[in-house]
Amino acid sequence: MRAKSFGLALAGLVAATAMAAAQEFKPAVVYDLGGKFDKSFNEGVYNGAERFKKETGVAYRDFEPQNDAQREQALRRFARDGYSPIVAVGFSQASAVEKVAKEFPKLQFAIIDMVVEQPNVQSIVFKEQEGSFLVGLLAARASKTGKVGFVGGMDVPLIRAFACGYVQGVKYANPKAEVFQNMTGTTGAAWNDPVKGGELAKSQIDRGADVVYHAAGGTGIGVLRAAADAGKLGIGVDSNQNGLHPGKVLTSMLKRVDTATYKTFMDAKNKAWKPGATSLGVKEEGVAWALDENNKALITAEMKAAVDKAAADIVAGTIKVHDYRVDAKCPTN
Repeated sequence: MRAKSFGLALAGLVAATAMAAAQEFKPAVVYDLGGKFDKSFNEGVYNGAERFKKETGVAYRDFEPQNDAQREQALRRFARDGYSPIVAVGFSQASAVEKVAKEFPKLQFAIIDMVVEQPNVQSIVFKEQEGSFLVGLLAARASKTGKVGFVGGMDVPLIRAFACGYVQGVKYANPKAEVFQNMTGTTGAAWNDPVKGGELAKSQIDRGADVVYHAAGGTGIGVLRAAADAGKLGIGVDSNQNGLHPGKVLTSMLKRVDTATYKTFMDAKNKAWKPGATSLGVKEEGVAWALDENNKALITAEMKAAVDKAAADIVAGTIKVHDYRVDAKCPTN
């Protein structure tokens, strides 16, 4: 009996040791303003982290900052507690990531939407202009008025790149089309103001726009609602938002922050994580457009053929989509 008891105790100790070893790998996420469940950018990151957790059984910690100051506080707190890798969501976290990464050189950090040049930081950026070009092409082909709209969140070069790519796609399909553009604001609050998003969309619809694309985080929920209420079409962003108003969302520009987050965690767990900058576009399957049961009736065979050809041409380099962040001029404006 003693031998049996000893064997059971030993087995329990081994299991406990294995569990403790597994928990030594502690990933974390610090979201951008707008909330974890914004149905857009932050939620895409959350979905990637949840996929990792489901597949590996490894838990992660996350934090939703309510103001700018909390970003650095959260990053440092996670670092002090030994969390690594720590994924910082959004360009606004760049200075905080740079500062905290220097303080904790043995830990791994990742930032989405900005490049931070530190030896322990992985920077993940996207070619949003390419995905926006594709949905712009679809918007122009779906429009009956020849007028379409764009509502951005915070007025920064990143969101101008969305807008510029969209305009290029619209003009590629219909050179005579008119594109209305509005930005929601100049502070982080611009990501979480669905009322204002709805007002801006309605003003564009009142001017004749019958398709409105948003790149505005939680603010975009109001844009899509306004378009649906007016009997017009919205275009979602980041996550697949087609299901928010089935039959009233033409498509969504997918920005695969979910895949980026999942890969960051998985690579770190498998000792394959590397610092440096990665840029993901159509070729790398970092951006795309969404087609599912919620919008398939809105996408004709001709529209699908046209957007598929455009995607192939972007990959081949036949179509070159201008990046506003490189040269702050949109060639079709």
